[in-house]
Amino acid sequence: MNSTTEKRIALISVHGDPAIEIGKEEAGGQNVYVRHVGEALAQIGWKVDMFTRKVSLEQDSIVQHSENCRTIRLKAGPLEFVPRDDIFGYLPEFIDNFLEFQGKNSISYQLVHTNYWLSSWVGMELKKIQGVKQVHTYHSLGAVKYNTIENIPQIASQRLAVEKQVLETAERIVATSPQEKEHMRSLVSTKGNIDIIPCGTDIQRFGSIGRDAARLELGIDPETKVVLYVGRFDQRKGIETLIRAVSESKVGDCNKVQLIIGGGSTPGNSDGIERDRIEQIVNELGMSDFTTFAGRLSQDVLPTYYGAADVCVVPSHYEPFGLVAIEAMASGTPVVASDVGGLQFTVVNEETGLLAPAQDVAAFANAIDRILLNPEWRDKLGKAGRKRVETKFSWDGVANQLSELYTQLLQPQPLASTAKELVHSAAELVQSTAKELVHSTAELMHSKAKQPVLVAK
Repeated sequence: MNSTTEKRIALISVHGDPAIEIGKEEAGGQNVYVRHVGEALAQIGWKVDMFTRKVSLEQDSIVQHSENCRTIRLKAGPLEFVPRDDIFGYLPEFIDNFLEFQGKNSISYQLVHTNYWLSSWVGMELKKIQGVKQVHTYHSLGAVKYNTIENIPQIASQRLAVEKQVLETAERIVATSPQEKEHMRSLVSTKGNIDIIPCGTDIQRFGSIGRDAARLELGIDPETKVVLYVGRFDQRKGIETLIRAVSESKVGDCNKVQLIIGGGSTPGNSDGIERDRIEQIVNELGMSDFTTFAGRLSQDVLPTYYGAADVCVVPSHYEPFGLVAIEAMASGTPVVASDVGGLQFTVVNEETGLLAPAQDVAAFANAIDRILLNPEWRDKLGKAGRKRVETKFSWDGVANQLSELYTQLLQPQPLASTAKELVHSAAELVQSTAKELVHSTAELMHSKAKQPVLVAK
């Protein structure tokens, strides 16, 4: 690393703005990951620039999070919200503005860490233009996603091709769980270098409030059985499975149950349409009296909701990691999650919570009942979950692992090693050439010996 780029990193997250309020449309686990990774890296000495797409004139172009960490919003397409499946055509403009920003500020990056497939394409183009090194985190694999939805978008073939290309060309891919790595190998490509570095969570923030205090703050009866969902309104998140499971569960019949669904939505947008659909199912099942739509839960209030819950349910059809699960576990709240993807790594079945087959209403109902009807076991699961997060999933630990990876990739090849390799190669070449000469001479002598002797007449 030279003096102008030492300990400087660009995190690229085109559609997931690290500075946006979590819970808004297109604002979920990826935004949390990039923001916290950036801030944690800055604390250990990196200068971190996080690049994302600007979606309105009102947004600040630069948001300074700390002395060495900022979000930089670049224009790419119209200054309005654009669904992620429609962004690809605007990426060349994003690259142009990225290069312009570097030029104006006399900044260069030797390394970019890209997030999601859209950003991976940006990173691969920057490799061609500037020769940067690239680390990539998928957050979601198209090869997995398209097996779980009926309406395959037009962009699918482009996405699959890009995801294969980045796996085979990036200096390193970061998988957030062994299951995600396995999917990359079986569904994307056998080529490329993959490291497993999990996502993290704020272990000071989550777990900072006990159940009784949290319920007092939210006005929830201490005896109520509280089932919590946190996440976006998206059919792939499996909220319908959760609602039908609570309806069929034993506790669903009693007066002392409350289902809380936390997540923001915008009327008319895809998340608003999904929320309307979920509300309709709640009404049809006669659950409206004990179901609360809490709206977007800010990072300030989220620990209180986790703390108040008896169980947090993550019913996604697929998750490469499952950030909500570790936030709940950090809060001492057991988790019931789909037995898919990274959730199989995050949640230890029967130890920190329970895993159930995705979209299996009866299995989710049974798992929820098992925890809610046994408070002592619930508390035991919660303590084990907290311990697991402290051991494996703190942001500081994640940042340190990433820092080691970046440093390793930026390390210049030692001259001594290079010289040794050259000497070794030269010696091999001389040895090989000598062998060939000896072999050729021997063959020549042998052929001459076999030639008939001509006698003059």
